[in-house]
Amino acid sequence: MLDLDLWQEIMSTMRKNKLRAFLTGFSVAWGIFILVILLGSGNGLSKGVMHNFSDAANGIWLWGDKTSKSYNGMNVGRSIELTNEDLELIDKTYGGLDNISGRYGLWGSLISYKNNYGDFDVQAINPGHQVTEKIELMSGRLLDELDIKQCRKVVVIGRIVKDQIFKSEDPIGKYVEVRGIPFLVVGVFNDTHDNETKRLYIPITLAQKTFITKNKVGSITFTAGNASVAEASKRIDDIKALLASTHKFAKDDDRAIGSWNAVKEFQQMQAVFNFINWFVFFVGMLTIIAGIVGVGNIMLIVVKERTKEIGIRKAIGAKPSSIVKMILLESLFITSIAGYIGLFLGVFILELIHKFMPPNDFFRNPGVDFNIAIGAVLLIIFAGMLAGFIPARRAANIKPVIALRDE
Repeated sequence: MLDLDLWQEIMSTMRKNKLRAFLTGFSVAWGIFILVILLGSGNGLSKGVMHNFSDAANGIWLWGDKTSKSYNGMNVGRSIELTNEDLELIDKTYGGLDNISGRYGLWGSLISYKNNYGDFDVQAINPGHQVTEKIELMSGRLLDELDIKQCRKVVVIGRIVKDQIFKSEDPIGKYVEVRGIPFLVVGVFNDTHDNETKRLYIPITLAQKTFITKNKVGSITFTAGNASVAEASKRIDDIKALLASTHKFAKDDDRAIGSWNAVKEFQQMQAVFNFINWFVFFVGMLTIIAGIVGVGNIMLIVVKERTKEIGIRKAIGAKPSSIVKMILLESLFITSIAGYIGLFLGVFILELIHKFMPPNDFFRNPGVDFNIAIGAVLLIIFAGMLAGFIPARRAANIKPVIALRDE
């Protein structure tokens, strides 16, 4: 148990030197505060940008575009349209790609239920596309292969569609009209992006019979499993080369088939934000080190000011360890209190930002790993003790005669 008299003496010394104690604590608190704010802001920025990757991080998208090079006498600018045959060829050639799906968008479709109407986007898909989109089922079920094979008139609707068209009614088992054709609602889904819950999903086979050309698909999607960036990129290049032979365009025509490699984009963004987080942490630690240096300098001043007092203590029998303890405890007390004040203020500011700043695609939910924050506080407490230990040892080694002569 610590000596109560010793603590009373420390508190008395701090009261006599309020400005010095305040400046010492402020340098420590400011360092922790800046570290927490920097880490929290870095996390908020990272979450905001990564939020755009709400679809599967290993998803691949391919779609037909226009040729940019002539080929076998055919003109530049030909439109390439993907078909069911392309989907089957790709799936067969590469041994069954994960969640492969065709997709065709019926943009701005009129949706109605009773006297409620709305314009929403209808996506004609295979079931695998629901995995690539990473939709979250809220009620009912998703589309399945039997829906595709039997061309069922079923639909899975987004949360916003449900709220606007069905209001407070349970839509499961009810019929909604899509472009004047009744579809049975079998499920309701949610998505990270609100805009993507303004969609309806229907079987692509039914859409090809009812709304679009019989074998046409707007785009082809699949997931790349655990493929690396290089493996995913090679798979895209191989598929483009395969499609070049069937649609008769140059294999080096990069514009004929558009593509999106989420594996590459996701890993690139991760690398960028890992660097940002480490850089922010490095800058924050430099701020903390500046605070620690300030503590050390002030403790040196403390020892210098109290040299005669220390000499008297030693002359009347005080042990060097008691002098070291006194100075270390003062340093420990100031750095501990200041460190936790800085931590509290930093977390409080981040909570205010989280509360009053609406989440967006660039900055959302700022926060700091609590373990890292506590670790930083413990580090500065330890460093503060170390900073106080050097002048404490110096004070303990002062000879009483020399100390008493100090002016």
